[in-house]
Amino acid sequence: MDKLTEYLNAHTHDELHPSEIANLLKDLDDKSFSDAVQSIPKELIADVALELPDRYFEDVLESFTPEEIAESLSELESDDQTDFIQELEERDEEMAKEVFEELDSEDQADILQLKQYEEDEAGAYMQIEVYTAGLEQNVHDVIKDFAELRRKDELENINYLFVTDQEKKLRYGVGLDNLLVFDFHKTLKENIEQVPEKFKPIFSIDHDDIDNVVQKFQEYDLNSMPVVDKEGILLGRITSDDIYDIINEQATDQMYNLAGVNDDAEEDEDIFKAGKARAIWLGINLFTAIAASLVIGLFEETLQSIVALAILMPIVASMGGNAGTQSLTVVVRQLALGDIAKHDAFRTIKKEVILSLANGFLFAVIMGMIASIWFDKGMLGIVIALSMVINLLSAGFFGSMVPLLLKKMNIDPAIGSTVILTTITDVVGFFSFLGLATLILL
Repeated sequence: MDKLTEYLNAHTHDELHPSEIANLLKDLDDKSFSDAVQSIPKELIADVALELPDRYFEDVLESFTPEEIAESLSELESDDQTDFIQELEERDEEMAKEVFEELDSEDQADILQLKQYEEDEAGAYMQIEVYTAGLEQNVHDVIKDFAELRRKDELENINYLFVTDQEKKLRYGVGLDNLLVFDFHKTLKENIEQVPEKFKPIFSIDHDDIDNVVQKFQEYDLNSMPVVDKEGILLGRITSDDIYDIINEQATDQMYNLAGVNDDAEEDEDIFKAGKARAIWLGINLFTAIAASLVIGLFEETLQSIVALAILMPIVASMGGNAGTQSLTVVVRQLALGDIAKHDAFRTIKKEVILSLANGFLFAVIMGMIASIWFDKGMLGIVIALSMVINLLSAGFFGSMVPLLLKKMNIDPAIGSTVILTTITDVVGFFSFLGLATLILL
């Protein structure tokens, strides 16, 4: 509480940043949190609520009236307003309705327009506020208008001027640095037509998949991207801050999915919901573990004859599992980033197999020598060495093959890959080790 008060007192209103306030709030206990929220400037309430993890959302808003929340919400840009209303609807539909009704008609229209898009569509992430000008406008007038809008604080994070024709269709995108070196006495059209290709805009259509938009941002190193409808009419823009949020969310989803954990459930305060989501994957893992145990059961007599096999057996499975996880993680991440094209599948598998095989030979020699000295049986060292090569080879192959196959089937490669791979490496590891032991040592 003291740190937040100190921060608020040490900065002017314009210097206050919602993310810094959110970080200070997260360090407080429940009672201090409730008291501290009251000290936040009311116009920053909505912005701070969006910066905090989801579990704090209701705690922030319960201290304010719908009128106060709506007043704060009106300070945000249209995409953030929509995110806020949708988040509030999930928790309290009645309050969301009251807040929405307190907004002016322009904000309401913007929110309704953005809410019509599906979660994976580009339109769901755009903001309506854009800086536009007509082809026939004089450059001097355009810059004058822009300066006036900035003085009124009606535009934020503007890097590009989107140039439209009389039908409001997007024609060009002009960086502000280029705009400043234009001939101020000529129209935009006259300046642009000298090198029109330079100002050809990179855009997305409102119903495009957001993953494709993310790839464009990364490929062209964009700060913002105009969004048009199928007729080419400019609707809004997507900014880089939203793209960063999407990338972070996707990375988090991948990490959770690889571990068999549900992102939404983990962020929920309901322990039962989170436990249920985890239990599903643990249940699947139980059955795969039973499958591996059945393989061990096939060699019961071998294990009874040579006790050393039971001691060494987990090493083979563990090495295969870890090698497979390395390949799996690399391939899943590269697929998410779009670094693996369809024709690259064979190259990817080949690379992972070679790496795993090289490591297989290296650690086969090391473990073979250790086992031979440990149990004073040279042939036992050969058995574990051969089985380790076989298991690491299969780990590299299936660690890259499984996510590629799931991707081809339009299934998120991160979901279920770990369980499938663990089963394969355990079965191959146990079968190869115990099978070779049966053939060579008995």
